[in-house]
Amino acid sequence: AVLVAVNDTVSEGTPLVRLALEDVDVAAPAREAAPEDDAAPTRKPASSDDVAPTAETVGDEVAATAAPTPASADADHAEVLVLGAGPGGYTAAFRAADLGKHVVLVERDPVLGGVCLNAGCIPSKVLLHLAEVIHETEGLAAAGVSFDAPRLDFAKIHAHVDRVVSRLNQGLAKLADQRGVRVLTGSGRFIGPNRVEVETESGSHALSFDAAIVAVGSRPATLPGMPDDPRVLDSTSALRVDPEARRLLVVGGGIIGLEMAAVYDALGAEVTVVELLPQLMPGTDPDLVRPLARSIARRYAGVHLETRVTGVEATDEGLLVHFEGGKAPDAAVYDRVLVAIGRVPNGDRIDLERAGVQVDERGFVPTDDRLRTNVPHIYAIGDVTGSPMLAHKATHEGAIAAESICGLPSAFDAAIPSVAYTDPEIAWVGLTEAEARERGLAVEKSVFPWVASGRALGIGRTEGSTKLLFDAESGRLRGAGIVGPSAGELIAEATLAIELGANAEDLALTIHPHPTLSETLGFAAQIAAGTITDLYLPKKRADS
Repeated sequence: AVLVAVNDTVSEGTPLVRLALEDVDVAAPAREAAPEDDAAPTRKPASSDDVAPTAETVGDEVAATAAPTPASADADHAEVLVLGAGPGGYTAAFRAADLGKHVVLVERDPVLGGVCLNAGCIPSKVLLHLAEVIHETEGLAAAGVSFDAPRLDFAKIHAHVDRVVSRLNQGLAKLADQRGVRVLTGSGRFIGPNRVEVETESGSHALSFDAAIVAVGSRPATLPGMPDDPRVLDSTSALRVDPEARRLLVVGGGIIGLEMAAVYDALGAEVTVVELLPQLMPGTDPDLVRPLARSIARRYAGVHLETRVTGVEATDEGLLVHFEGGKAPDAAVYDRVLVAIGRVPNGDRIDLERAGVQVDERGFVPTDDRLRTNVPHIYAIGDVTGSPMLAHKATHEGAIAAESICGLPSAFDAAIPSVAYTDPEIAWVGLTEAEARERGLAVEKSVFPWVASGRALGIGRTEGSTKLLFDAESGRLRGAGIVGPSAGELIAEATLAIELGANAEDLALTIHPHPTLSETLGFAAQIAAGTITDLYLPKKRADS
């Protein structure tokens, strides 16, 4: 009897079949040690528990097939070719290898991890942690605990960031080696629907493939008219914080700009932010942004909304910046200018048209819910497919693309949380109030203010709030927004609740540990369910 079905995940010790033995007269010979030529393949997964072997159905029988090793595979051919080794790309490559495919991963940089690991998510969050600790120690003065001003060693700060990044680089390289994923360092471009050309240090190398996954990411958007000057920073160069950057102008009040503003502010710079639109973090519900706006208005030299940068001149004294609109001065001088006005996809840089893949006028690659482009055997994931440009979205898409290639019934249908690692943090998932209004969807809003949270009072952070949006008809949770310390951690519960189709009672009846900030999700749900006791909310009269 076969005890497993197609697409089941098995691990070491999982029963696969049940055999009935017949009595025979011939004694089985003792098994001799296998010769070296018959040894098991050298390619090993990171853990036997992580591997789901491929399976082919023949009648009612299931035959598991092992993945080929690079040594046995055609050096110029890949069953799955992945362009780009960021979070989405390496996830796709590793998942495809776990499912038995011979994978080639092409990456232009000498290390894996892409922008996120090497020049984005990871280094910025290391710096933001330092900023958070500095701000937290400043806030303790009101509770009677004071510290001397921090002594900053920028060389050690950068070395610490580099150590964190390097450790993760090494881990990814090991995971690729354990899975038998061939890594080719170079810039890849399509030369046909089943071929790419990779420019490496040793020359040009052509590869054919059965299926390809485009995971080439995005790059910082540029502002026209900026001088070619090293004092003009983007989101990558800004990570090497310069002690000479005493006056910083951040052009763009989105997540990237505000996160780097928080770092430079904590490390001693005088920060000014300009944003073209009437609100910081455009697209985010205003009630979530308001506590952050109040906080940075007290800390920063200036926050100017509805303001445009009309010109930048490089001078010996600094960068002379001219403004228009808002309440900004006509001109001011800064030591550094960080341009953080968004990112643009790299879909226009790999000759996708030569493979017949559609790319829109902005460089994005349209896909279906299985991440297939208009060319069925070519997939695209991550930033190159459109907003939101988030690493965890790319990771999820990478796994789905690999599984789709391997014939598994995978499709993208998930709530995507977003987090701004500012102080306070802002996080949201699912439907926003603005989206509900635009789409004409009826929702019921429930907000728990952190001023009523014992934990928030204890740590002196009562500016926060937790908001839940429930479908007015079904009662299911449709969206959530949190502002306050650790909002990025707390939003995970709301994300799971949306995925599970939970309603207010489900969240309200879930016991949350006390005293914690996680309680605020339960309290917000209790408000919606009408069972809250930590606030007094008189019931409305039926005739009111």
